[in-house]
Amino acid sequence: MTSTIFLRRILALDALSCAGMGLAMGLAAAPLAPLFGLPEGLVRGAGLLLLPLAAFIGWLASRPSPPRLLVWVVIVGNLGWTAESFALLGQYGGSVTALGTAFVAAQALAVLALAALEFMGLRRIRAGA
Repeated sequence: MTSTIFLRRILALDALSCAGMGLAMGLAAAPLAPLFGLPEGLVRGAGLLLLPLAAFIGWLASRPSPPRLLVWVVIVGNLGWTAESFALLGQYGGSVTALGTAFVAAQALAVLALAALEFMGLRRIRAGA
């Protein structure tokens, strides 16, 4: 598998996960919020934020050679999302349920893994150049 294809597949996975999570959180915020112990507006807002991000990352994945700078924007954004997710747990620590903690932590670690794979994809392209 070429390095560019690897990166494009990881970006596509990132886009799909953003779209799926965005739809789930955006459409089901009312039942999810009490299960997670988080404000409904926060759950819905985070979900809706993911939808344009999914479109942008999906567009990047569709490029024959995704622009390096824009891939870095995605990586930095993923790192920010991860950090903010753990900060959120600290901010709402008293009200977040065990399920909410598990959900927020699991998705944060998944996003961190995507960032690492995207970084690896960039390095593989650079090494092959």
